[in-house]
Amino acid sequence: MRQYINWKTYLIVIALLIVSASLFYTNRLARRLAIEEKKKVEQVVEGIKMMNLAKDNQDLSFISNFVVGDTTVPFILTDAKDSIKSCKNIDTSHARNGRELLREKLAEYKSKHAPIVSDFGTGKNYIYYGESYLLIQLRYFPYVQLGIILLFLIVVLIALSSAHRSIQNQVWVGLSKETAHQLGTPLSSIEAWMELLKEHEVNAEAVIEMQKDLDRLNLVAERFSKVGSAPQLEETNLVPRLQNMVDYMQKRAPNKVIISLQTNDDDVPVYMSGPLFDWVIENLIKNALDAMAGTGTIEIKVNNSPNTITVDIKDSGKGIPKYQVKKVFNPGFTTKKRGWGLGLSLSKRIIEKYHHGSLFVKNSDVGKGTTFRIILRR
Repeated sequence: MRQYINWKTYLIVIALLIVSASLFYTNRLARRLAIEEKKKVEQVVEGIKMMNLAKDNQDLSFISNFVVGDTTVPFILTDAKDSIKSCKNIDTSHARNGRELLREKLAEYKSKHAPIVSDFGTGKNYIYYGESYLLIQLRYFPYVQLGIILLFLIVVLIALSSAHRSIQNQVWVGLSKETAHQLGTPLSSIEAWMELLKEHEVNAEAVIEMQKDLDRLNLVAERFSKVGSAPQLEETNLVPRLQNMVDYMQKRAPNKVIISLQTNDDDVPVYMSGPLFDWVIENLIKNALDAMAGTGTIEIKVNNSPNTITVDIKDSGKGIPKYQVKKVFNPGFTTKKRGWGLGLSLSKRIIEKYHHGSLFVKNSDVGKGTTFRIILRR
C-alpha cells in the first residue's frame, strides 16, 4: 500500500515538473513572439506611411506587397478622436454588426498593448494591435498539455489502483483458502472426540452445545473455502435464515444486549448462498456488539418490496465519525485493537460480487449508533 502511495506521489510530482517546464518554455517563446509581432506591426505601419507620403512616380510595389501580404497580426487604425478609420486581418463578414465587433476588438487591443503612434501626413494616427492566431495557440498550449497529462495520469492511477485491488483480492482469497485448509485438520480431530463423548454419555447438554459450536466452526471453514470461487445460489426464505442468526448471536451476546428481528413479510424468497450470507450478517452483528459497551439494542429490519429486499442492521453503539464512514469497507481498516479489518471488506464483496446487491452505511451518528443497509435485487 505504501509503495502504491509513493508511486502516486512520484507521478504527480513528475506531471507538475513537466507542466512547470512547459509553462516556462512556452511563456518564454510567447514573449519573444510577441516582440516579433510588435516589430511586424511597426513595419506594416511604416509601410502604410511610406505609401501615403510617396511621390507619384515612386515604385511602391515591394512595400505594397509587404503590407497587403501580412495576414498574421490583427490591428485597428484610429485617429486622435478614437474614431476607427480602418482595420486589417479582422474578419467582420460573419458579424451582425461589424462596427460593434470592431469596437469590441478595439477595447480588447487597448487592454493588451500600448498603441503605435504614427503620422501619415493627416495628423496623428493610433494603431492598436492584437495577437496572431499562432501566439494565442502558443499561450493556451501549456493548458492543453496539462489536460493531456492529467488525463494520462488519471488513466495510470486507475490502472495502478485496479492492479492494487487485484493483488489485494488475490491475497485475501489465498489467505481465506489457507485458513480453511488449516482449520480442516483440528476440526476433524475434534469431531472424533465428540463422537467419543457421545458414546460415553458425558453431560449430554454440554455435548449438544459443543456440537453446535463445532458445526459453527465447520461452517466458518466452509465460508473461507468459498471465498474467491463463484458460490451456488439457491432460493431461500430470508426470514428464518435471519432468525436463526439472531438466535445464535443472542446466546453469545452480553446479557444486556437485545437483538431483534422485524419484517413486513414472513415469506421473503431470495436467491443466495446461505453460508456466505450468514457470514455477512454475523460480521455486521459482531461489529455492532463491538460498538456497544456491553449494553444496548441491535435491530434487524427486513422490508420486502416487489423489486428489492432491504435489510437494515441498526445498533445503539458509539457510531462512526463521518471522516471514517468511507473507509470502513477498505481492507485492513479497523478501529479495534485486535483483528485484521477484513470482516466488512469481505462482507461487501460477498453482497456485491456474489449476490449482485449492495452493502453500505445508511447513516451513523457518533454516540447514537450506526445503520448498515443491505439491498438485494430480485
